Amino acid sequence: MKLIYNLLAAFGGFLALLLSMTSCKNEPKTETIHLRIIHTSDVHGHVLDSLPRIAAYVAASREAVPDGVILTDGGDVLQGHPAAYYYNFIDTLSPHVVAAAMNRLDYDMAALGNHDVETGHTVYDRWIRQCEFPVLGANIINEQSGEPYLQPYTVIERQGLRIAFLGLITPAIPNWLPRNLWSGLRFEDMVVAAQKWVPIIQEREQPDLLVGLFHAGVEEEQGIRTDDYCENEARLVAQQVSGFDLILYGHDHRRHLERVATPDGDSIFCIGPTSTGACVCQVDIDVQIRKNKEVRESQERPMVVGYHIEAKHVDSNEMDSAGDLGVRETFDKEFEDERQSVADYLQQPVGVFSSPLYERDAFFGPSAFIDLIHDLQLELSQGAVISFAAPLSFDATIQAGMTHVSDMFSLYKYENLLYTMRLSGREVHDFLEMSYDLWCNTMQSSDDHIMLMDSVLDGGKRLGLKNMAFNFDSAAGVRYTVDASKPNGQKVTILSMEDGTPFDENQDYLVALNSYRGNGGGELLTRGAGIPLSELPARVVASTDHDLRYHLIEMIRKKKTVTIRVRNNWRFVPDDWAPAALARDRAILFPKGEKRWQH
Repeated sequence: MKLIYNLLAAFGGFLALLLSMTSCKNEPKTETIHLRIIHTSDVHGHVLDSLPRIAAYVAASREAVPDGVILTDGGDVLQGHPAAYYYNFIDTLSPHVVAAAMNRLDYDMAALGNHDVETGHTVYDRWIRQCEFPVLGANIINEQSGEPYLQPYTVIERQGLRIAFLGLITPAIPNWLPRNLWSGLRFEDMVVAAQKWVPIIQEREQPDLLVGLFHAGVEEEQGIRTDDYCENEARLVAQQVSGFDLILYGHDHRRHLERVATPDGDSIFCIGPTSTGACVCQVDIDVQIRKNKEVRESQERPMVVGYHIEAKHVDSNEMDSAGDLGVRETFDKEFEDERQSVADYLQQPVGVFSSPLYERDAFFGPSAFIDLIHDLQLELSQGAVISFAAPLSFDATIQAGMTHVSDMFSLYKYENLLYTMRLSGREVHDFLEMSYDLWCNTMQSSDDHIMLMDSVLDGGKRLGLKNMAFNFDSAAGVRYTVDASKPNGQKVTILSMEDGTPFDENQDYLVALNSYRGNGGGELLTRGAGIPLSELPARVVASTDHDLRYHLIEMIRKKKTVTIRVRNNWRFVPDDWAPAALARDRAILFPKGEKRWQH
């Protein structure tokens, strides 16, 4: 009996071993594929200084991850640097340097950004034609055909994997730009567009991975919000639309790495670099697939088994080590002629300033820097008696003496047109109230900040401005005070017109302001002055054909020597608090001897 029991036990063990061997033999074998996505955004024309170093890093990555690297850009590449401006508007016959430089890096795709649209149809259509990669925009709709104006998505194959990319742009462009720059187009809400296109892509392409390539920020509570759309919907798309494996974005100039919960109970990464090519985002993805078998035939998606995400600064030692490949040197040599053409343009003399201009002065009261803009706008406009203008960067300086075209890019950063608009006195007042609410703190005591501060940096040693300085509009043509001790909406008191005549809130005035503001940018006219967005075009009395920088250059050339009279038409109060508070905050924002910090 014992012998039979032992024989049965041995047979059972043999049978278990046999079944185990059979199971192992039939178990599908897998392999892991490594992908690397390198993402830039908001390069803003810095293609001749930032892209050479990025090119070296991309080349090193392509050696390290053969047939596994995808290079993407999130938009806003055509505006913000003299190199882009020169090939946008001065030399329009040569190949566009931005297209040529991006082709040189062998970008796989790009999204269109709002500042790309700002250059106008002629410029961005020419750039798109010259790009040797698709420029995506599923929610940019041709009004005539009802179809996307640009390619909505693209599919990239790497090591047998199919990776689909859906491109979307912030729909708030009509709030910022004159219609002639985007004529024939409309911009759909991003969530609505994603809900439409994700199922289409999944059915048509059956991709192994789906990536969003968006030009829109993540902070949906900031920026423009209407009943129809939100300016910053990158995070909202992740939260409300299933199917994405990753979202790459730009627009808000933030270095941002975040895991976002999706509607199907999972989560994905939503990442963005900063701006000007100073930083790239790198996503390393490990994907497990069945070996020696087409994934699409198996009716199963590959399994992502690992993510590694980081932001890399272009100026880091790691970037420098990649230069051993000689890519940077080769890039610079290939673009020597373009670099020289831009340099020659920038070195053209414009005129003489009798004294220096400091943009930092504009935060603390009337300044020569902003009053030069006011003077130009009132001179160019057709009958305007009030001007609105804001600092467009943070700490630009124009030295006394001969100025050159290069200085004009510091003086006026964007290619805005000049609008002359009709506003009531009440709307002028309410416009300024919102501007100073963004700009100025409500002081509870003499020890408080007078600037509205946020963003504690460097272990709490330094503070930054809470809001963007390009929305800090002051006015010329009226005399007024800004009382920092009063609550929001009650800070501004307009005393009179600048010439001493009465200011009447019930009277209409012609006001000079830039086209960004006139189209609703910053919401000072809509949320501040209370003018419906749809009504703004009817308020425009006149517009220039050229941008304000062009007119600045022409004005200075005509005058030859420019002496600016600071208007001193407004000031911060109360008088017993404001001077000391302004001095304290100036020392915080602009500490001497340190590199100037920009929000």
